[in-house]
Amino acid sequence: MNNKVVYLHGFASSSQSDKAVQTRDFFLQHYPHIDFSAPDLPYDPALAMQLLQQLIGTRRDVALIGSSLGGFLATCIAEQINCRACLINPAVAPHTVLNQHLGRYYHPVLQQHYDVSTEHMDVLAQLMPPRLLQPQNYLLLLQSGDEVLDYRLALSYYQGANINLSEGGDHSYVGYAGQLQTIANFCQLA
Repeated sequence: MNNKVVYLHGFASSSQSDKAVQTRDFFLQHYPHIDFSAPDLPYDPALAMQLLQQLIGTRRDVALIGSSLGGFLATCIAEQINCRACLINPAVAPHTVLNQHLGRYYHPVLQQHYDVSTEHMDVLAQLMPPRLLQPQNYLLLLQSGDEVLDYRLALSYYQGANINLSEGGDHSYVGYAGQLQTIANFCQLA
């Protein structure tokens, strides 16, 4: 049974995104005894992984929820510690997508500038597990209308996982709040 849930937001998002707030509110209302966190992740993927490793530590009673790039990072951690992870329209091989977005950006919620560099793409490529060791540890929520990521890449990479593919929708995952109980059930909470 898991006593901790960590929500990982996507690229250029934050702990204040709609999904992060919906998830936090759901867990506060229905699972107040669970240690829930939704950290603001650094844009440097190496620093993001370092933060997550510090946050999780040696715990093994943790479940992860990750959206888009957060789904990729959740996969990297889940493969390291063999935990459950619920992924919403996850990025597969994000270095091949983000390499089209190199440059300097401004995040209005966090009110800070950040850079997307070729070095970050190299780190993402190195982090990507070549294959999943425990595909049954994953629940994928995919929508075929995702305009940012090709959902078919996730179908291929996460073969053997629990996959919930719905037609239409978009990258934000339309109807996400209606999936929160399914996510909680998959997380095997104490």
